[in-house]
Amino acid sequence: MTKESKQKTIITVGRRKAAIARAILRTGKGKIRINSRELEEYFSKEGFWLSQVKEPLERTSLQDSFDFEIKVYGGGLTGQAGAIKLAIARALEKQDPTLRAVLKSAGCLKRDPREVERKKYFLRKARKSTQYSKR
Repeated sequence: MTKESKQKTIITVGRRKAAIARAILRTGKGKIRINSRELEEYFSKEGFWLSQVKEPLERTSLQDSFDFEIKVYGGGLTGQAGAIKLAIARALEKQDPTLRAVLKSAGCLKRDPREVERKKYFLRKARKSTQYSKR
């Protein structure tokens, strides 16, 4: 790899729930590939996930400027979409630090800290108990 190609490649990580996404940003025409599949093919059923992934690009008006190669694993589709969104936002901020204010006000740079609560013993779920019986 030459120095010029190293400068244009930015690698970032995004996390949400149990999902981890690694995004590689390159200058290009706006293609997003997730696990070697197109974005629309990967999130084919629901429009919400597509809009969530594209949000950082739409807020900064950079839909056609960069290509993203994303590897994501763990969790479900909602967690993966959130992880990809964070990874894309971090890559855009690393590429151009002046975009930080726009991305931060949109909430794209904040990692969602909510995780699944663990199940406790003697309970049916994390908090659900058995029904009380007086007799």
